[in-house]
Amino acid sequence: MNKPRDLVQGTVDLLILKTITPGPLHGWAIAQRIKQVSKDVMKLNQNALYPALHRLEEQGWLKSEWDDSENNRRVKYYSLTKASHPMLSLVRGICGVTDTVEWCREARLA
Repeated sequence: MNKPRDLVQGTVDLLILKTITPGPLHGWAIAQRIKQVSKDVMKLNQNALYPALHRLEEQGWLKSEWDDSENNRRVKYYSLTKASHPMLSLVRGICGVTDTVEWCREARLA
């Protein structure tokens, strides 16, 4: 099935925002969390993840900060900005779903 590019990008954006709602995560941890929560249904590779993170940061929905990871490596941690909160609330209201991964399954995007 051929999925429109904007729909896929929007879904990736929502997954990222939902994933970091509890707190800041670095890129690899975001991808691993999405994979874990979706029970390996969704796997974001670097070609999808990092452009989405940069796009969300440019739109003002994410902010980033360099810090040391649990492995003492320098990584960029991403967190939500206040600007992203109304958008997440809007999506929850429209879809009537609080779990973005479940929404993607329902929409057959996964």
